[in-house]
Amino acid sequence: MRMSAGVIVGDGQGKVGLGHGKSEEVALAVRKAATRAKKNLISIAITGNTIPHATNGKYGASKILIKPAPEGTGLIACSQVRAVLEALGLKDLYTKSLGSTNPYNLAVATLRALQKLRTPEEVALIRNKPVEHVTNKRRAVKVEEVKETEEATEEVKDETNKETESNIS
Repeated sequence: MRMSAGVIVGDGQGKVGLGHGKSEEVALAVRKAATRAKKNLISIAITGNTIPHATNGKYGASKILIKPAPEGTGLIACSQVRAVLEALGLKDLYTKSLGSTNPYNLAVATLRALQKLRTPEEVALIRNKPVEHVTNKRRAVKVEEVKETEEATEEVKDETNKETESNIS
């Protein structure tokens, strides 16, 4: 009979790793898993206490959906997913597990989902565009331009109406 252990290791600042080990004794299985987890550390793109955008991941029959949450929300997740997110250093997230609830598969699915994350700077670099093009700042500028244009259009309409009224009388 052999024992199996899964271990999650993280620095709380954007790095996390998952390891799996088997042995006839529990202590040896945990030691093997911890060693493998330290070797498999990966960096994840995080922004503050949450993630930059929603993502999903799949491993086996386990699926996970992860969404950013406002500050102060906390981690809304099952224990397997919560372990990965806490080791990573995240504090505000919404998650939903779908399909199988196998603990190891959910942990791997969570890591796969987190590996898909990209910061606005990375996306801008990939697209060869400025960061403002990717972020909402540019959209906010466009909204202001639209408002200014609408105001100018209304002023022109008012002036036209006044001229029409003066021409009629």
